[in-house]
Amino acid sequence: MRPFPAGAKKVEMTFVAVGKVSVDGDVFLLSPGAQIRDTHNRIVLPSYVNGEHMVRVLIDNIGQVHRVWILTPEEIAAPDPKQ
Repeated sequence: MRPFPAGAKKVEMTFVAVGKVSVDGDVFLLSPGAQIRDTHNRIVLPSYVNGEHMVRVLIDNIGQVHRVWILTPEEIAAPDPKQ
């Protein structure tokens, strides 16, 4: 399992268009320096990812998605640390 920052929330994310994602039904822009990591922890381009995924996400102070980790099945099944 990968370590995630304390503020990274587990959510369902849909990549709806280039530069836009839907997080639990709300649409957000990707920040200019957004990083998306796949299940192997590789940084991937936003255009590489499509569809719906369970992720951990960090949203920056202006409300844009800044960091995304696409979760493995083991990470999806794991409880949040605060539980």
